[in-house]
Amino acid sequence: MFTIGEFSKITGLSVKTLRFYHEKGLLAPAAIDPASGYRLYDERNIDRALAIKALRSLELSLDEIAEILKVSSEDEDVLVYLDRHRDSLAERIRRLRGAAERIDEVLRQQRDSRDRRTDAGGRAAVEERDLDDVLVAGVRMVGQYRDLGKGIGTLARRLGGNIAGKPFCLYYDGEYLEEGATFEPCFPIRREARIDGVDVRRLAGGRCVALTHRGPYEQLGATYARILRYAKQRGYELKLPTREVYLKAPGMIFRGNPQKYLTEIQMLIAGR
Repeated sequence: MFTIGEFSKITGLSVKTLRFYHEKGLLAPAAIDPASGYRLYDERNIDRALAIKALRSLELSLDEIAEILKVSSEDEDVLVYLDRHRDSLAERIRRLRGAAERIDEVLRQQRDSRDRRTDAGGRAAVEERDLDDVLVAGVRMVGQYRDLGKGIGTLARRLGGNIAGKPFCLYYDGEYLEEGATFEPCFPIRREARIDGVDVRRLAGGRCVALTHRGPYEQLGATYARILRYAKQRGYELKLPTREVYLKAPGMIFRGNPQKYLTEIQMLIAGR
């Protein structure tokens, strides 16, 4: 008889694996010492352990191995299982290869999109695109811009599971105002809802110029300057309200790192 440690050395299976195989009913020891409870193995266990190890190397599951060992005693007995398993592996390889190709395509599209969104200096580039109409819920506010965070938080709590995307804000003034600014925190929503004090409507889309700002909100002015410069160079007339979409913003509990905030500015082009 061999102790479990000795048997581990003989078979190349760890003690942990041998205990697991025993618990699964796959490889029972020849005996268990009644005094110590130690597992003891014999020569017949060696053949079964090596068979299990060989079958595991073929990517067969333990359940499949248990089924094979019930009815097989010679290599020839295993052929029908291996034929079936080979076909299963071939199908799995085909699916995985297809998944890998789809991942490659997604990565390619994302890299192409990233390249289009950056200029020669590596900065985000102004882009033009069409915004779809979207069902939104918003609350019009008049006050200071610093009140926006509270407005978004209150609106988020009232909408709950009806929220369908990132928060954004509509700015109705054509200038910066220290007091009395008019703005509307909004969320895209999944379905119509009636909520007191909340304006639920379909917000019209259209052609816009857009640019993503990375960094603190206090530095948004430079990003606005780039958008306005782009529009003037092309003779575009921009219309209100301006939209700011908060892709990465302070959390409800932690402010996070302002250098990592992502804000997309969207300005609709009149007549488009």
